[in-house]
Amino acid sequence: MAKQKAPGGGQSGQLNQMLAQVQKMQADMAAAQSALADETVEVSAGGGMVKAVVTGTGEIQSITIAPSVVDPDDVEMLEDLVLALVTEAQRAAQGLASQRMGSVTEGIDMGALDGLLG
Repeated sequence: MAKQKAPGGGQSGQLNQMLAQVQKMQADMAAAQSALADETVEVSAGGGMVKAVVTGTGEIQSITIAPSVVDPDDVEMLEDLVLALVTEAQRAAQGLASQRMGSVTEGIDMGALDGLLG
C-alpha cells in the first residue's frame, strides 16, 4: 500500500514555506533599498575641513569645504582631502547598506533551501 503525503506536508510543504520566505525577503529588500535612498550619513576628512552628505545608496548630496583649506598654492592638498572624503563617504554608504540589508536577511535559513533542492 502506497503512503499518501498530507497536503502541504513533507518536502513540498517545506519548499513552499521557503519560497514564501524568499518572496517576503525580496519585498523587504526592495523596501530597504528604497529607504536607503532617503537615509543619509555625514562624513568628514582633514579634521572636519571637508565634509560630505551621502545617501545610503552612495549618492553624494553635498560637499562642504572650509575656506581655510582653499590655498591656490597647494591644490594637491585639497585634492587629497576631497579624495579621502569621497572614499570615506563610499565606505559609510556601503556600511549603512550592509547594516540595513543584513537586517532583512536575518533569520532566513538559506542552508535549508540547499537541503530542499539538493
